[in-house]
Amino acid sequence: MKKRMRYICCLLLAASLTAGLLAGCGNDSTKTGNEEQAKQEEEGEAKDGDDQAAVKLDPDKPISITVWHYYNGAQQVAFDELVNEFNETVGKEKGIFVKGYSQGNVNELEDTVMASLNEEVGAQEMPNIFSAYADAAYTVDSRGKLADISAYMSQEELDEYVDSYIEEGRIGEGNTLRIFPTAKSSEIFMMNKTDWDKFAEAAGASLEDLSTLEGVTETAQKYYEWTDSLTPDVPEDGKAFYGRDSVANLFVIGSKQLGQDIFQVENGKASVAADKEIMKKIWDNFYVPFVKGYFTAYGKFRSDDVKIGEILAFTGSSTASMYFPDEVEQEDNVYPIDYVVLPAPSFADGGNYIVQQGAGMVVTETTKEEEYASVLFLKWFTETENNIRFSCASGYLPVKKEANSLEAVDKVVDGQGLEIPDKTYDVLDSLFGTLENATPYTTKAFENGTEARKVLEYNLADKAAEDRKAVQELIAQGQTLEEACASYVSEESFQSWYDDFVAALQSIMNKAE
Repeated sequence: MKKRMRYICCLLLAASLTAGLLAGCGNDSTKTGNEEQAKQEEEGEAKDGDDQAAVKLDPDKPISITVWHYYNGAQQVAFDELVNEFNETVGKEKGIFVKGYSQGNVNELEDTVMASLNEEVGAQEMPNIFSAYADAAYTVDSRGKLADISAYMSQEELDEYVDSYIEEGRIGEGNTLRIFPTAKSSEIFMMNKTDWDKFAEAAGASLEDLSTLEGVTETAQKYYEWTDSLTPDVPEDGKAFYGRDSVANLFVIGSKQLGQDIFQVENGKASVAADKEIMKKIWDNFYVPFVKGYFTAYGKFRSDDVKIGEILAFTGSSTASMYFPDEVEQEDNVYPIDYVVLPAPSFADGGNYIVQQGAGMVVTETTKEEEYASVLFLKWFTETENNIRFSCASGYLPVKKEANSLEAVDKVVDGQGLEIPDKTYDVLDSLFGTLENATPYTTKAFENGTEARKVLEYNLADKAAEDRKAVQELIAQGQTLEEACASYVSEESFQSWYDDFVAALQSIMNKAE
């Protein structure tokens, strides 16, 4: 059953925690017995085979732990509430005090971390914990600044987390765990159902057609032609149907679905594997419909474009559901809209893979006491109940296996008397269903990976936007859409772009050598 809330509703927190949430460090698998387990929880003994000395915390001399993150709005409120609860319970008992600070958006956070790493004038001291995507974490780790998280985790504890989330966190030489999964996301398809229903009835479109990228492209053409027909006195003024927030994800997940990782990564070094046939499918189902006006991008995010009525649907992060508009706002017309959530479309003949994204948190290398205290907080934050509560307010997926079901969410929501926004609930419902049969995927971290991803994000997208403007100018001069697009969508045009695209990626790979 759907549960409604305003953005802050999911922040009602329990008065106390069960003893089972007070997870200490991992136990030596060769030892048994309640006494030994209690000793490990108290002393923070390292995992089996680790030579680190046991860590003791003193509640009378609490350790202060600083966390940098990129949460804002309802997400930040939710995170801060959980931090406060930790400090008042487990933190007080163990001698840990956590302080969280938002550093703006993810790019601003990364800039702040890099400034600290490089000891720039005026830079803040590196925190104990900060949110990081794998490529940024790889850069910091290559400078010897990240702690080995697995030193404070038993194998039993690691097995509780979604396997692909743990695997993403194993970076650098030795493939050790450097990124703690805290909140993940994937892509979903959201649409203005109100205006879709009008179009679908008139043009015979079907929701089933939107399960594949090819189907979205075909549907977008139908929508352009249908909207164009509404104004017969004005030629070629059809409207775009669709957009996507991340073009880089299209390259990454599209390549994987079609049988080829776009980057071959080994020991942090990458090589370009941009298969030409796969790139042509991406070209045909992104660039071509964009240049023809079937797809578009106006605002910073495609939910902004839905709000102003420029598109009906988009593919974006699951967290984007929080920003999907409740109404369309145009200069002379404002009206309410309903929505529909569907799985992100994939290539028709591709494998069953979905995007894995969302930054984890890394622990900087300091004292063993601070490292252990940092990991203890992250363990607590990702306990099933706590992580689901954060998911309710943020739209992120929880990271433990047992938490990734609608039944688990319902249990926490009902048990805590919480509410969850309809959009968030529907997104989680869709993703949990998708994850039953699909494999989450992301590229392994590698040197200069951030720069390579920028090429994926902007190279083709910028070309598509520029070429669309040129096509519109030709249409204004009296050419038909097909005439205006002919040279841009030709095989020669694709070949020229493909060569430039591969060269741009290869240039980044060469820098890492």
